[in-house]
Amino acid sequence: MSRVGLVLGAGGVTGEAFHRGVLNGLRDVTGWDARSASVIVGTSAGSLVGASLRCSGRVPSARSSAPDDAMLAELPARVDPRALLAAARRPWAARAGVLATALLPAGRHPTELFVSGLRRAYGASWPDEPLHVCAVRRRDGARVVFGSPGAPSVDVATAVAASCAIPGYFQPVVAAGETYVDGGVHSPTNADVLAGQSLDLVVVSSPMSVARYAVRPKLDLSARLLWHRYVGAERRVLERAGTLVLTIEPGGEVLRALGVNTLRAARVDAIEDLAREATRALLERPDKAGRVALLAGRGRRSA
Repeated sequence: MSRVGLVLGAGGVTGEAFHRGVLNGLRDVTGWDARSASVIVGTSAGSLVGASLRCSGRVPSARSSAPDDAMLAELPARVDPRALLAAARRPWAARAGVLATALLPAGRHPTELFVSGLRRAYGASWPDEPLHVCAVRRRDGARVVFGSPGAPSVDVATAVAASCAIPGYFQPVVAAGETYVDGGVHSPTNADVLAGQSLDLVVVSSPMSVARYAVRPKLDLSARLLWHRYVGAERRVLERAGTLVLTIEPGGEVLRALGVNTLRAARVDAIEDLAREATRALLERPDKAGRVALLAGRGRRSA
C-alpha cells in the first residue's frame, strides 16, 4: 500500500471549493479516497478541509464560512509591530508574508464563526490519524505546526481557527499563551513539513499559486507567481528526499473563476466543477502516470 501525504493549501472560501474539486477529480481518476491519506497538512482554508476529512470525510461547504458584505466593508483595528521588529533582526530570513503581517492591523472578525462545527465534533481531542495544522506566531513570524511533535497542545478547532486568522481581517487567535495568525503568512502550502516522513507520494492542492503552463494576466498574478515559487521550493525539498510530488495549481478557466477576492462565495460551485475537470485532465497526462499508479495502489515509490 502506497503511503500518500495530502497537503491542502490556503485560499479562503474559493480555496475550499478548489480543494473539493481537486479531491473529487483525484477520486474520479484513481479511486483514491483523501480520508486514507497517511498524513494531512492543512493551511488556512486547507486546515478546515483537512480537519473535516479526518473527522467525518465531509468537506465543508464554502458558503458556510463566507463573510457577508458588511463584514468585508469594515476596516481593521490596530497594528502590532513585534513581527516587523523580529524580521528586522534577521532580514535575510524574513518572508514577504511576515513583513506584510507586521504592517497590517489586527482584524476584528472571530474565526470561531466557522470552526464551531469542528469544536462540537472534536471537543478537546485530536484525530488518531496524523493531521498537521499550520499557523504563524504573531510576535516573531515563526511557523508553528499544530499536531506535530513538540508543538503546543491545543484542540483541533483552536488550531484551525489560528490557521485561518487572515491578518487584517480575522482576529488573531490566542492559544497556549501565544497569539497566532494565518499559516499562509509563511507559505500558501507548507508542504515541506512532510520532509522526512518516508512517503511515497505527496499530493499538493494549492489554490493560491498558479500553474505556470496556464498563466493568464490577472491583478494578483505577481503574488500567485511568488507563491508558485514557494510551492516549487517545497516540492524540491520533498523530491530530494526521494518522495514523488503531485502539485495541482489553478490555471486557465479555474484561475478566472477563482477571481481576486478569496472570501466571496458567488462562484464556488463553478470553481469546484472547473477544478474537478482540470484535475482529471492533469492526471491523464503521460508524465503523471507514475503518480496516478501510486494513488490507485498499483505503483511503488520508484514509479
